[in-house]
Amino acid sequence: MGPIRTTEQSVTVYDSRKAYEGYTLFAPHFGRDIWLIDMKGRIVHHWKMEHLAGGDGRLLANGNLLRLNKTLKEPLHFLGSVSSELVEINWDGNIVWKHEDPYMHHDFFRLDNGNTILNRHVLVPNEMVPKIRGGLPGTELKEGMWDNGLQEMTPDGRVIWEWKGYEHQDPDIDVICPLCPRVIWNYANGIHPTVEGDIVASCRHFNTISIVDRKTGNIKWRWGSPYELGHHHNPTCLDNGNILVFDNGFHRQTSHEVADENYSRVIEINPKTDEMVWEYKDKNPQNFYSGICSSAERLPNGNTFICESSKGRLFEVTPEKEVVWEFLNPFYYEWGRLGLTNLVFKAHRYGVDFEGFKGKNLDPKKFEWILKEEGKTVSESKEKQGEAVSRRLKQLGY
Repeated sequence: MGPIRTTEQSVTVYDSRKAYEGYTLFAPHFGRDIWLIDMKGRIVHHWKMEHLAGGDGRLLANGNLLRLNKTLKEPLHFLGSVSSELVEINWDGNIVWKHEDPYMHHDFFRLDNGNTILNRHVLVPNEMVPKIRGGLPGTELKEGMWDNGLQEMTPDGRVIWEWKGYEHQDPDIDVICPLCPRVIWNYANGIHPTVEGDIVASCRHFNTISIVDRKTGNIKWRWGSPYELGHHHNPTCLDNGNILVFDNGFHRQTSHEVADENYSRVIEINPKTDEMVWEYKDKNPQNFYSGICSSAERLPNGNTFICESSKGRLFEVTPEKEVVWEFLNPFYYEWGRLGLTNLVFKAHRYGVDFEGFKGKNLDPKKFEWILKEEGKTVSESKEKQGEAVSRRLKQLGY
């Protein structure tokens, strides 16, 4: 028996025998709302934020939400996922901790000791810019070229460790994709701690995954360039030491130097052997493709949870690559060149036994779906839906 097609709101596939039971956290990228849904797509919790999402948002073990806010006042807001605020919000939606820095972007992670690793933009010294290879000539900004930096910060805001990419990257190795502008040297769109305590980074414009040695600052491992990765996202370190990454396939190059294979995939790499040990892509590769954003994480039952951002599609696959759960984001927003979009930057699945859910009300009956017709108020749309239901009941003899 194959996956079960459902009639629940936005859940199109759900095989309860094979899927990892839990709750899914997601946020439409151009909206201000963050949603937690059950396996049937029913809303069980909701956070309404003041600002747009500036990057990822994740639940902490205490049930609080840690999230990047984009205020549109950031000096580099035009670069995409740039944020001014990293906020911790409790279950009731109140901010209990905030850090302000207009150069944060994309990602972060909270350490077990309570400190936070921040992902930031830093300016490259002008004398280094001519040495940096690749990218579209003449596309630097007036102030020069930006790069990636990392900081470890205590809960009271003290920076106790800092890393600046231009001090450790090699211009002859870390070369910008020839189709990308020279605005940023290392465009690191995702970071994650390794099992040894170092930091793995997704270097999008290099088509490389790198590991930064926390003690020396040196880049101790690189993988991907030039033909394996295509502007990838979201590297995560697994318990076995391997690295899972969403390979977007944007500007993908082949051994024949022809960038004509636009498909996405999720891959697992063994950094000790540089071997790809697992891969997921669609049987018709172009059916699974998001040129931007996206994420993948390994679940406790061995399945992989994937966010195909540009389609607002969240789905779960088994190690044998069978889709056992699928959800389509029903919330659309109008945004610039993307038009009407249901894009989701990243998404996360939390098990039913997740510590942060203890004592929390996860009853979906608290929430009601209301379809709103264009040009009408919610009350008008709801009234019309009620009239339609009444007519149908009358036709059935009730």
